[in-house]
This record gives sequence, C-alpha cells and structure tokens, in this order.
Amino acid sequence: MTQTSTQRAVPWFLIPSLLGLMIFVVPVPDGEGSITIPVAFLAGAAQDGLAGALPWLTVGLMAVSVVGTLAYRTFPETWKERHLVRALFSTTPVWFGLRVLGLVFGLMTVLQLGPEWLWGEDTGDLIFGLAAVMVTVFFFAGFLLPLLLNFGLLEFAGVLLNKVMRPLFTVPGRSSIDSLASWLGDATIGVLMTNQQYVQGYYTKREAAVLGTTFNVVSLTFTIVIMGYLSLQHMFAPFYATIVVAGLAAAMIMPRIPPLSRFSDSYADWVPAQGTEAQDHAAHDADAAGAAVGGRAHVLRRAWDSALERSSTARIGDIGRRGASNVLEMWVGIIPIIMAVGTVAVLIAEHTPLFSWLGAPFVPVLELLGVPEAAAASETLFIGFADMLLPAVIGAGIEAEMTRFIIGCLSVTQLIFMSEVGGLLLASKIPVRLHHLVMIFLLRTLITLPIIIGLAHLFY
Repeated sequence: MTQTSTQRAVPWFLIPSLLGLMIFVVPVPDGEGSITIPVAFLAGAAQDGLAGALPWLTVGLMAVSVVGTLAYRTFPETWKERHLVRALFSTTPVWFGLRVLGLVFGLMTVLQLGPEWLWGEDTGDLIFGLAAVMVTVFFFAGFLLPLLLNFGLLEFAGVLLNKVMRPLFTVPGRSSIDSLASWLGDATIGVLMTNQQYVQGYYTKREAAVLGTTFNVVSLTFTIVIMGYLSLQHMFAPFYATIVVAGLAAAMIMPRIPPLSRFSDSYADWVPAQGTEAQDHAAHDADAAGAAVGGRAHVLRRAWDSALERSSTARIGDIGRRGASNVLEMWVGIIPIIMAVGTVAVLIAEHTPLFSWLGAPFVPVLELLGVPEAAAASETLFIGFADMLLPAVIGAGIEAEMTRFIIGCLSVTQLIFMSEVGGLLLASKIPVRLHHLVMIFLLRTLITLPIIIGLAHLFY
C-alpha cells in the first residue's frame, strides 16, 4: 500500500471497528438496574415503539416468506435471474413446509385460534414473543454487523489471536470477536456473525459448525435472568465462574470429538475461500521467524497491515446493499423457522413426559455425585433443549440451593435450545442438522455436568 492509501485506510479501520465494538460488545446500563449492549438497547427501543404493530409485522414477514416461496416454486423461470429473490425464496420442500407451519402457528397465536395449549403463554405465545424480538434484532444486526466484519477488525484479531484460538479450540483467531460478541452481547449475534463469515468464505464447514454450536452462549444479561428465577443472585461470582470453566472445557473438547470433528474442512461451495489452513500455517511460520527479530512487535505489525489492507477495500455502497440483503434474508428465512421449530419443541416439553423419561436414568448418577433432590434435578437435565428458561422455571421450586445452582449453570452451558439458538442454526447456512444439535446437546451435558457438580461442592 502507498503512504497515501495507508493514511486513508487508518481511520477507515479504526473508526468503524471501534464503533462496532461499542455497539456489539461493550456492556452499558439499561436504566433499569441491569446491563445490556447498545444494539440490544436499540432493538428494545424499536420493540417499544412498534409494540402495537410488531405482532402483525412478524406475521406479515412469515406470510411474505410463504407466499414468496410458493410463487418461486410455481414460476421458477420468472425469478431465476434475480439473485436476491432466489436467496430469499429458493428452498427445499421440507423447509417450505416449516415456513408454512411457522405461519400457521403465528396466526393461531396472534388470533388465539384453536386449542389454548398450542397458543398459550408457555407455548405458542412464548415462541412468538421471541420471533417478534428477532424482527428488530435482525434489523439492527443486519445493518450494523458490517462495522465488525468489513473494516479490518477481524483481520486484526485473527493475526493477534490465531496462536491462541487455533491450538486451544481449532478455530481461527478472527473467531475471537464472534465469541466475545456472544458472551458479552447475545447468542443470536454470535450465530449471525458466524453465518455471515461462513457464507463469505472465511470459515470452513467444520469451523462454522464448531463456532455456531460451541461459542454462542447466552448473554450475561440472560444469565442474570436465569439466576433470578432460581433465587441465586447472591451467588453471581461463583455461578458465572462455573459457567466459564465448564464452557471452556467443553469448547476445548467438543471440536475434537464427533460429530464436530467429522465436519469437512472445506469451504462453502458458492464462494472462494478467504481464509485457509495454509494461511494459518504461513502466519505461524511468519510469527516464528519474526520472533527472532521483533517478537510481539512483528505480530502486531502484521495484524495492523492486515487490518489496513482489508479496510482499504471496504465500500459503503456495497456494505449498505449487503446489509439490506442480510436483513431480508434473516426476516424471510429465519423468523418462520424459529416459530415452527420452537413451538414444536416447547409443546413436547410442556405436554409430554419425554424429557422426564430421558432424565430418569440419571437419578442414580446424580445421587452418586452427591446432588440433593436428585429425582427433581433429573427432570430438568434435558428439557433445556426445548427452551433455556424451562429448567430454571421447573427447578425454581427445589429447596436445595446447591441443586438449583447446578440446574442453572447446566442450562447455560448446554447452549443449544431450539426455541432460539437451535432454530436459528437450522435456518442459517451453517451446515448443522437436527441430529447434530441433539448429539452436541447431549455431549455438552455429559462433559459439563461433572465439572459443574464438582465446583458446586466447593461452594456449598
């Protein structure tokens, strides 16, 4: 790069990247005694402003998804040359069926049609509320995520942190920003970032699957909500420390065992690879060579140069168009899937004994590990697969505080829940399927439960 282009690239890297970190990562007070991140605050303000219209807007987006898909399937030749239309409405029969089911559930919930067990407060209405929240979250995330993705921040972090993220978690250094945005911000933001990086060719199929199912933990704010249900606010430090320790252990183990270890290290078929193993090895060799002459200064310089090179290619017009396309794709492709998959999962949890049956064989194990009220605790072990709040709601009546502590920590570290993150993953381009999510959820439970119980014995 010439000196003039470098001078132009510096503010083009620093200003958007710092603004992106402020919007998606930096916690701020929400004015109600809790904390949030600015993008969540913006989404919440929009929800308040659109309170009366938001339910109908949500149903309208589901209707657009179904009608548009039906038109595309009926007259494909008319639309095949329009890339955005194809991206929005070209789908398989199974996914079309889920879009239709999501619209049906949405209409029944808004109009309170049919049996109350389907659209009630703990089933359809719960999931519809999440879907409506996603409408505003997707809007702001779609337009603002380029601040993190397109101006060099990921390239800067990728060079600096590759030697940490790659050996520990088998993922590139740039993924550290995805993880940070999820842990401090919101799990859905982390999934959206991972999905966009995957479709742009920066992550392999395996890396995208690992990041989508291993690092996108719920936010600090939601963790506090779970602690409130379980009356554990006074245990915040031990509670969150336990989540961090168990989550890091799972993050190191899960990528090295099936099913995640069996995903291909090839990139998405539709884009050229932007990040490769060869580049990682070359970066490692460059760092080793640079260590002899410059040490950390060499790595920092290479990170800086990579960021400036990326920022020099950013164009506001392209980013704006891509942001609008991202918002439409998320609205049309993901909202009805969350409604369909989430409602079915919660219906199974609320109206069948399936999750109680699954937990029953673990009663002797929990008793052996010294967990009080083991039978009651076993009923919550797997119900979090439907929705992360359900274990806290069910476990709130357990007298033993240690058991409530274990239930709360486990519900967070299990990470996969179909009412939000699971549905979002299935609707994204990240190549995970339902059977993968089931296996990953079970494995995370088996890995983190002994760690959580062991730490709980230290605190109680």
